[in-house]
Amino acid sequence: MTQLIKEIPLLLAGPILRRCTPEQVVFWFATSSAAQLQLHSDYGEQASLRLIAPDETEQQVWQVGKNAYIYGFIWSPKTPLPQSLKIHYNFTLGIGKNQYTLAELTDELCYTGHTYPSFVIDLTIKELMHGSCRKPHHDSDDALVQLDNTLAERIAQQAVRPSYLMMSGDQVYTDDVAGPLLHAIHQVIEQLGLFNEKLTDSVITHSNDLLSNQYSFYQRDQLLPDDENNAMLKHHFWKGKRKPIFTSANSDNHLISFGEMMAMYLLTWSPALWANVSLDKPNLAAEFHERYAEEKSAIQHFAQGLGQVRRVMAHLPCYMIFDDHDITDDWNLNREWEEACYGNAFSKKIIGNALLAYLLCQGWGNDPKRFTPLLKKLEHCFDGAPTLCADTLLDDLFHWHHWGYEIPSQPATLVLDTRTQRWRSESNAKKPSGLMDWESLSDLQQNLIDKDAVILVSAAPIYGVKLIEAIQKLMTFFGLALTVDAENWMAHKGTANVILNIFRHKKTPPLFIILSGDVHYSFVYDVSLKFSTSQPRIHQVTSSGIKNEFPSTLLLLFDKLNRWLFHVYSPLNWLTRRRHMTVKTRTHPGNKGRTLLNGSGVGVLRLDIEKDTIETSVLSAKGEYQQFK
Repeated sequence: MTQLIKEIPLLLAGPILRRCTPEQVVFWFATSSAAQLQLHSDYGEQASLRLIAPDETEQQVWQVGKNAYIYGFIWSPKTPLPQSLKIHYNFTLGIGKNQYTLAELTDELCYTGHTYPSFVIDLTIKELMHGSCRKPHHDSDDALVQLDNTLAERIAQQAVRPSYLMMSGDQVYTDDVAGPLLHAIHQVIEQLGLFNEKLTDSVITHSNDLLSNQYSFYQRDQLLPDDENNAMLKHHFWKGKRKPIFTSANSDNHLISFGEMMAMYLLTWSPALWANVSLDKPNLAAEFHERYAEEKSAIQHFAQGLGQVRRVMAHLPCYMIFDDHDITDDWNLNREWEEACYGNAFSKKIIGNALLAYLLCQGWGNDPKRFTPLLKKLEHCFDGAPTLCADTLLDDLFHWHHWGYEIPSQPATLVLDTRTQRWRSESNAKKPSGLMDWESLSDLQQNLIDKDAVILVSAAPIYGVKLIEAIQKLMTFFGLALTVDAENWMAHKGTANVILNIFRHKKTPPLFIILSGDVHYSFVYDVSLKFSTSQPRIHQVTSSGIKNEFPSTLLLLFDKLNRWLFHVYSPLNWLTRRRHMTVKTRTHPGNKGRTLLNGSGVGVLRLDIEKDTIETSVLSAKGEYQQFK
């Protein structure tokens, strides 16, 4: 293992601003020592920060290593905080008799001319930012860096900030990891003493073995569980090898241990630990040297922008929901996948580790009170023991069905869990599962009743590109659902019928705005229903990815064919569920009537409910606004 370079920083990551309402403000931190956090805050341009009374604050701490603590800090003011007013804040971290302020721990958290970070609560949404799919080693710039540049300009001009940043899936890629990033992860595990765990039904018996195993880099298909009887992928995709339980095409560096998952989050959201790791090539087989060198350049470029990423996440409320890569590719795609993965102790452990890391780093901050019962069950996982919680406690994670949440904005924002409440096929285990089952869709319908408008966040688009859905349907017919990632809302008859009927319900909101990602390109649909007493306006805005893209030539072909075959007046629509609706596409500045926009960026949604206008655009990672019209 490469020798570590510097002293461990106290503030490993954060603060990240999470749920943000007049009644509750939530922060997320990671530190290398146990600390007592104190919040200082005030609002107005001439703010003089004051210590917030201890009875207005609550902190939760989860020790995940000898030198690693995750903090959730909740501020519940006795008097609700004002909206549309800048609120400054600062933290002191108490370590024994010593007190450290944020400014003493990092010099990159504040914008030019400001002494403290700040936020604005604005639940009447006039503008929001959204995106998904942020892969560190993808060959593009990070759109969150560009978002920081934009926010810096807004703050300098005292202009209005977006209400929030919605990150709608694949905030991390646990299943698709560059070799240099995995090398950094192993150094962070050693430096922070991230807790180890025993592994069962595995060729390795302990997570420590991952640090030195000969197959650790680019050959983890030799370590991951497999199943000789697993027929989920056809012979020509895997060349006759034993079929893997994990189906990612890029799983040769798939993360396995909880320590690896936690180190990934720390290295993805903060620059603090990058000065402590070396990306010099580890002991690799010669065949991987060129690939490592290419990935090293991409990872170094990614790490250079993390100071700005940390800053923007400290100033803008950040909401998150998982998609598959946060856990593993094709997570719960169909019943056969679930039976293979959860029927193997090793694969079940890997999925549980990723879900546990998601809970601490993403899920909890969306709505902390929602997770109190689950965290009580899991509290013994974080009592400082050198091994992590038993499989029986991980089962509590798998049976938890409250990952979705609501933001009390205007319009209300409902964030859907489309991963853990699947509508499984009883007739054929290979068929794609519905993204939500009957019970969860029924709950959704109840939450929608009598709302005037709603922003619905779905990781996958509800209305997809019909040509691509048709290809997925054809491949599913031949038993190849996993090969083409056939998980869309229309892939399961039950789920498709229920979600479309929800839009037709007589008490449905007259305005739906759907935010989605997942697909690595962006597009906008305006949908109206035919033959329905209820006539809601439906606007779907898909923005993906923050740092990911679709193969350019292939997307151009799909765009052209889709416009030819499934344009708004095409008779082919009568062969699909679109016979009951009209789907109009918006074009982007790419000319020639193109509707699918490729390139890393973050979506921008601007609303004026009174004037009945909805503007959609993408802020590209290069700093250009590309508007859909």
